[in-house]
Amino acid sequence: MSLRPVMETRKAAPAMEGAGVHLHRAFGFQDPTELDPFLLFDDFRNDNPEHFLRGFPWHPHRGIETITYVLAGTVAHGDSLGNTGTLGAGDVQWMTAGSGILHQEMPTGNAQGQMHGFQLWGNLPASQKMTAPRYQDVGAQEIPEIVDDDGTRVRVIVGEFWGRTGPVDGIAADPQYLDISLPAGVRKTIPVDTYRRAFAYVFEGHAAFADASAPAGVLLEKEVAGEEIHIRDMSGNRTLVRFGTGDEITVQAGPEGARFLLISGAPIAEPVAWHGPIVMNTQAELMQAMKDLRDGTFIQG
Repeated sequence: MSLRPVMETRKAAPAMEGAGVHLHRAFGFQDPTELDPFLLFDDFRNDNPEHFLRGFPWHPHRGIETITYVLAGTVAHGDSLGNTGTLGAGDVQWMTAGSGILHQEMPTGNAQGQMHGFQLWGNLPASQKMTAPRYQDVGAQEIPEIVDDDGTRVRVIVGEFWGRTGPVDGIAADPQYLDISLPAGVRKTIPVDTYRRAFAYVFEGHAAFADASAPAGVLLEKEVAGEEIHIRDMSGNRTLVRFGTGDEITVQAGPEGARFLLISGAPIAEPVAWHGPIVMNTQAELMQAMKDLRDGTFIQG
């Protein structure tokens, strides 16, 4: 087994999107090869309704998938194909925009005025850029949750983990999307397939990730074989942790426990031409998408 080194830790940065939604962006609109096949990750947790109720009115997508995971509150959605629905606490929507779709996402807080959730953008390979759009709406009760002997809880949203399989399927990047909760002080080693790019996003408590490549880090312990494992400082709320190559990560929760998303996927390794919510392979394809929007032919069929 080989420990994945910690390549980078950074705080999500405040941003504003839609009609004035205040959120925090962990990554996006930067180097698309950094976390290929993932393009963008937004944390739209907010306890002030004035900062989210205007929502994300009608806008286009082409060439990507959007993954919305709601923790609190609701998100009502509708699209140009006539689909409508509402996501509630614990629900997930995996939308494959494919050849093109216009949609809107309008958040509403819970009884305490809270709207908590995340959105991840995944790229599509050239062979699937122009496929028919589709939705996978998954209710909270459909997502398997595993509880280990030490109290660790894992919600398996996508992929396989500890013998359970998440309900979202047929995704090009063969991703794994896990919501992991660790009790106070628990140390856990979690397998991640070597071929996947991987990142963690800490959003409750604090977590320290062992780093085999940072001898200047804080010493966690010595293995029986005498090999030292080091960790960086504890990562707290709204911290992105980007990993290098290996087949496992080791994490230790802080004194109040930790909760984080662990997301990984197979790199697509194709050229990226990107403008806002449209991601293609070439500038010519991007220009065609813009022309389709102007001409009213963006939606296929």
